[in-house]
Amino acid sequence: MSSTARPAPPSPAAPAPRRAPGLPGDAAGDAERRSGLRRMRLVATSLLVAAAVVYGLTLGHGGAWGFVNAAAEAAMVGAVADWFAVTAIFRHPLRLPIPHTALIPRRKEALGKSLEQFVAENFLAEDVVRDKVARAGVPARVGSWLHGRGGAARVVEEAATVLTGALGVLRDEEVTGVIDQVVVRRLAAEPWSPVLGRLLGEVVRDGTHHPVVDLTLAEAERWLVANERTVRRLVEERAPLWAPDWLNERLGKRVHTEALRWVQDVSGDREHPGRKAIDDLLARYADALQNDPETRMKADEFQRRLLTSPGLADTLAGLWTSVRGYLNDALADPASSLRTRSEEALTDLGHRLEDDAAFAARVERHLTDAAGHVVRRFAPELATVISDTVARWDGDDAAQRIELFVGRDLQFIRINGTVVGALVGLLIHAVTVLVS
Repeated sequence: MSSTARPAPPSPAAPAPRRAPGLPGDAAGDAERRSGLRRMRLVATSLLVAAAVVYGLTLGHGGAWGFVNAAAEAAMVGAVADWFAVTAIFRHPLRLPIPHTALIPRRKEALGKSLEQFVAENFLAEDVVRDKVARAGVPARVGSWLHGRGGAARVVEEAATVLTGALGVLRDEEVTGVIDQVVVRRLAAEPWSPVLGRLLGEVVRDGTHHPVVDLTLAEAERWLVANERTVRRLVEERAPLWAPDWLNERLGKRVHTEALRWVQDVSGDREHPGRKAIDDLLARYADALQNDPETRMKADEFQRRLLTSPGLADTLAGLWTSVRGYLNDALADPASSLRTRSEEALTDLGHRLEDDAAFAARVERHLTDAAGHVVRRFAPELATVISDTVARWDGDDAAQRIELFVGRDLQFIRINGTVVGALVGLLIHAVTVLVS
């Protein structure tokens, strides 16, 4: 009676190798690295075995074979010594707990600290980073990319995608809530009057307000020239009923002429008493905002009414809704003025970075200063990423991963030790024969 063989039950899946937190997983090239490491180990071990075989075959022979025997003996010594040295970096040789072996598993924290210090002193040094940024030619490269290789359109396209996604995630009530909590209430909590007073005082002392005064006078002159009839009608409407029309007409014309002349005089004379009066008024108001209790109280009351007004929240919500709608429409339309002007601005920036040497030099100087500041301020914190990451690794896993990357090259130490040992043994034997 024949029996049918029953299939063997499936063996349980082998557990995945434990991976320490922070240690990267196997990369795509790990199989190739592992194969290369095995090949080089085989070559180095084969040389040791060959030296041992030659030593055994020539043991006790004299003459030329004595030289071969001495070379093979020294080659074995060099091969074993270098095998020990290479192996001791990653594990205990022959699993024996020999002191000062398995350096990476046992001393990875100290090695991480040393590597952190080395990187901080040699790679994150301020002069090194500044020189690297300066030699990189960032302004010229950015200018060429923005102008000549379609970089401006790419930046606008990517920015439009990011902003559209951000606007889609943001909720209106969340934005208005943040504005109310973070901006409005913080502004309402602190009095503005002292800060505004100091700011206005600095503006008056520096004469920064003069362009605004010039603009105001120019607009007043333009309005008076274009609205003579309006000024005359206002004067006539406020004249007494008993005044004759011809008097009202002459008075209105005179008021318009004198007002226009005064504005033109103030506009054309930097030392005009009218300008001095404006400067004096602003200076006195700046001082009052800082030192006069009544003025400060009025300013603070205006601030409180403005920021606690019930309609302010609705105004901010409506403003955000309008801005959001405009941005959504503008970002979705490749031909919108926002995207077109942004692309033109970036293209012009690229032109300037390429053609304006002084502007490019200023940009490069700012970049190197910024890089130097970041390194000077944050280099120690940046370098701690190395030691913190190494500290999270499991020692044995870290040794295996590091050996996978550098172990193939380290096998050349074993090969060189075998060859150099043979040559030194040959030399020592030759000297021994000569002096004996």
